[in-house]
Amino acid sequence: MYMTYGWPQVIPLESGLCPSSQRIHKVRLGKYKRDSDSIQREGENLQAVWSPDAKLIAVLTSSFFLHIFKVQFTEKKIQIGGKQPSGLFLATISLLLSEQVPFANKDLTISNIFCGAFELDSHLHDVNEVTELPHSLENGFASGGASRSFSFSHNFSRRSAVIQLELSFPLRLLFVVYSDGQLVLCSVGKKGLKQAESIKAEKMLGSGDAVCASVGSEQQILAVGTRRGVVELYDLAESASLIRSVSLYDWGYSMDDTGSVSCIAWTPDNSAFAVGWKLRGLTVWSVSGCRLMSTIRQIGLSSVSSPMVKPNQNCKYEPLMGGTSLMQWDEYGYRLYAIEEGSSERILAFSFGKCCLNRGVSGTTYVRQVIYGEDRLLVVQSEDTNELKILHLNLPVSYISQNWPVLHVAASKDGMYLAVAGLHGLILYDIRLKKWRVFGDITQEQKIQCQGLLWLGKIVVVCNYIESSNTYELLFYPRYHLDQSSLLCRKPLLAKPMVMDAYQDYILVTYRPFDIHIFHVKLYGDLTPTSAPDLQLSTVRELSIMTAKSHPASMRFIPDQLPREYISRSPISSSSDLLAREPARCLILRVNGELSLLDLDEGRERELTDSVELFWVTCGQSEEKKNLIEEVSWLDYGHRGMQVWYPSPGVDRFKQEDFMQLDPELEFDREVYPLGLLPNAGVVVGVSQRMSFSACTEFPCFEPSPQAQTILHCLLRHLLQRDKSEEALRLAQLSAEKPHFSHCLEWLLFTVFDAEISRQNANKNQISVPKRATNFSLLEKTCDLIKKFPEYLDVVVSVARKTDGRHWADLFSAAGRSTELFEDCFQRRWYRTAACYILVIAKLEGPAVSQYCALRLLQATLDESLYELAGELVRFLLRSGREYEQASTDSDKLSPRFLGYFIFRSGNRKQSFDGRSTSFKEQNAHVASVKNILESHASYLMSGKELSKLVAFVKGTQFDLVEYLQRERYGCARLENFASGLELIGQKLQMGTLQSRLDAEFLLAHMCSVKFKEWIVVLATLLRRSEVLFDLFRHDMRLWKAYNITLQSQPAFAEFHDLLEALEEKLSSVDSLEENIPLAE
Repeated sequence: MYMTYGWPQVIPLESGLCPSSQRIHKVRLGKYKRDSDSIQREGENLQAVWSPDAKLIAVLTSSFFLHIFKVQFTEKKIQIGGKQPSGLFLATISLLLSEQVPFANKDLTISNIFCGAFELDSHLHDVNEVTELPHSLENGFASGGASRSFSFSHNFSRRSAVIQLELSFPLRLLFVVYSDGQLVLCSVGKKGLKQAESIKAEKMLGSGDAVCASVGSEQQILAVGTRRGVVELYDLAESASLIRSVSLYDWGYSMDDTGSVSCIAWTPDNSAFAVGWKLRGLTVWSVSGCRLMSTIRQIGLSSVSSPMVKPNQNCKYEPLMGGTSLMQWDEYGYRLYAIEEGSSERILAFSFGKCCLNRGVSGTTYVRQVIYGEDRLLVVQSEDTNELKILHLNLPVSYISQNWPVLHVAASKDGMYLAVAGLHGLILYDIRLKKWRVFGDITQEQKIQCQGLLWLGKIVVVCNYIESSNTYELLFYPRYHLDQSSLLCRKPLLAKPMVMDAYQDYILVTYRPFDIHIFHVKLYGDLTPTSAPDLQLSTVRELSIMTAKSHPASMRFIPDQLPREYISRSPISSSSDLLAREPARCLILRVNGELSLLDLDEGRERELTDSVELFWVTCGQSEEKKNLIEEVSWLDYGHRGMQVWYPSPGVDRFKQEDFMQLDPELEFDREVYPLGLLPNAGVVVGVSQRMSFSACTEFPCFEPSPQAQTILHCLLRHLLQRDKSEEALRLAQLSAEKPHFSHCLEWLLFTVFDAEISRQNANKNQISVPKRATNFSLLEKTCDLIKKFPEYLDVVVSVARKTDGRHWADLFSAAGRSTELFEDCFQRRWYRTAACYILVIAKLEGPAVSQYCALRLLQATLDESLYELAGELVRFLLRSGREYEQASTDSDKLSPRFLGYFIFRSGNRKQSFDGRSTSFKEQNAHVASVKNILESHASYLMSGKELSKLVAFVKGTQFDLVEYLQRERYGCARLENFASGLELIGQKLQMGTLQSRLDAEFLLAHMCSVKFKEWIVVLATLLRRSEVLFDLFRHDMRLWKAYNITLQSQPAFAEFHDLLEALEEKLSSVDSLEENIPLAE
């Protein structure tokens, strides 16, 4: 897995073109400049290619001259600053050969060249012909003689031309891409391209719109870019069958946005590939189809990571906004170099980190998630699963400057120690203490060429390559000291190991073609700095397997899953019982993605699944009591998503469940790649790419973002299926305090219920199927488990809302009667959850019961001032009342008697049915009951002058306050005394807060609409709305005098004296103006 980080770095091809904020150090090691005569005579350089040993460069010019250059490094070191030497040497570049390519026709164009100066005819000719340059018998340089060509007999257009050749030496395959979109697979002889007559066209591939192709020889996969902007993957091990297609269609981008595919580049280990488009950007995909990185930002989002397109197009906010013309990974896969379409001024370099996949000779642990870059580690901080973070851990400069880049990383079993190895030596990092441990003697460090790392308890195992003798060995160092004096053991190996693994006291080493050796480790003495421990290895098993399958990429021991009570402590292992118990099985992940189980006793291998990228063995790996994945044997990830495997006591020892397909909404997005597990939280940790933009930089910063995905519901379902209800309860109790526990229970019930629905639908389509209660009993067991937790009531109704109402009867037959669950919520005062049951009750028990429950709940929510919820209940009741009236008239006759006992809350709600309630005369009794409840509550609030609650009540329930005030002007809304009313309302509203002033404004507007003078005067005074008071008093001077006297006579109203003065001034000016106006004659 590859994930980019940091800002794209700019490498200018001409001086003065690189912004200083993004400049990187570019050190020139050597230079060869052709003179003007050579350029005029032989043409400009068109394309160049390195030889496999990086000692020669072949360059083809526009006039079809082939130049061979030799690159030779001198002993002159380059000092670029700093205390540590750079490790760089000056190079000399010399021209070895300059020869014109012997083509008969000169009207050719170049597509690409291979090592050995291989060129193709890509112009529009009458025949489709590929030409190979002659080879020298001595040094491989062309030395004269006629060229050789071969042609294909397929019926192509006469104007079709070869535009690309893609050769795979390991697979002996040649792929020819034509200008009309045709793609031909050709077989190549044992001597490769030296014998043109041995190249045979085998079959046509693709959809007829291919524009480029690239082979991942290690994975045996062909990636084909098309004009549609889609990349098609073909399995070369299975008759070149189509595996899958990847594109940006699902991210909202079509071919009109990106254009056709322009280039494809596989990573050095073939686990991912980069795709460049003609019009815009590039993207990196995993083989399984996970989008690992993209320069094209997500559309449709208004966040920092995905801003809207800025109108200023002069500043490009995306790298490669104009398209991608060329891409190339570096030797180790840490850098991806790309050139923008139509640009020859600079190269963009993207920095990548690689995931510690459990492949090859280096071990890892799923507990600690690590991405390693060329000079740093990106560690997932998982102490709090609610907020996972990425920590950038830079390696010590003293080590990485001498041993760049990072090649191997392995985490200890508990994830608290990291072993890191570069070109030479190794260093250890203590995560708790945040300290590095290095070799004290640098000469000892330089003697180690690490080919792989393993942890064996507190011991780090190094697979070392001895260059002088071309042999391999295992070195055992204690984690507390890296020195030759502390070396515990040195074990020579028979050959270069292919894969390795360690579990407890056992080490597995596999050689080519497929020879397995298992060693038992015995430690004598205490593993402490003060003692002198002795470590001995003994071979306990040798196994040679004859198979035609692809080579293994990873192998892991599968320990027997024993009860926890057998677990104890040991310096190397954590189980004394397992010390004498050698693992009898192991998992094999082959290069082609096939996952199989090997019985080491019988030597029998059984295929389990295919298309797997990585897997984690979880059984027997943790000694903690709160490990939530103890029942799981292993998990794997591929294009199907995540798969969980469990041990089965039956004939089939292992049972597979693809929980990601059962729970599509919990599936990792195709832009989130899993890194490992948190066993104590029961979650899978993945990582996705995010981009953050800044106005001070040209390009965004790429940030790996960790994501957590729970698998608890899958584990619980497995235990219930195996009738392990007590174990499931224990696991759930351990997880009760974990984040998203309620969500896990919800999806547990949903997946079980969804399976029950699917089974019922399948049975309906069959003529005769014997009744099986297994699935239904699983539904009952699931409900019984969840009932033991307070989240049960929420979980059941949430699942009901996610499923078709036609199946609710089946759900609540197992979960309990809906009215009883509603009553339970009601008694616990969980009114929001109770409201969710109303629709279920209407469906299962009928509208009369649902209306009764809704009215009870409405009354309770009003009493608790839950006015938004009350508003939803009012809308439901009014809607259901109209529907109910149309459906049945008998229920209307029963409704008043059925509902009447709770309509009136107390004696102060005496305004129910009287002659003034004219608006109720045309309404049915059900709707009248709802309005009576609302009016009764409004009267209660108005009588107590709970004005803020009244405003919230009116807004939440859409209660008609104007109509109510008109009726209650002389009732409960009346203010008996201005002074007491002003003081009381001032205390209730607390005018010092903004919300209280807004509430007062809301009430004042309604009071003005009904001309309720008493309330207008009080509210306008509290709000100091002098214009409202002036407009009122200018027409009623008696009211003004009473108002003036009241405020001046009460010491409590001294704060309003300035308001009185302003009003008095305004009213006086009006009086004087009226006196000066002469009467009309």
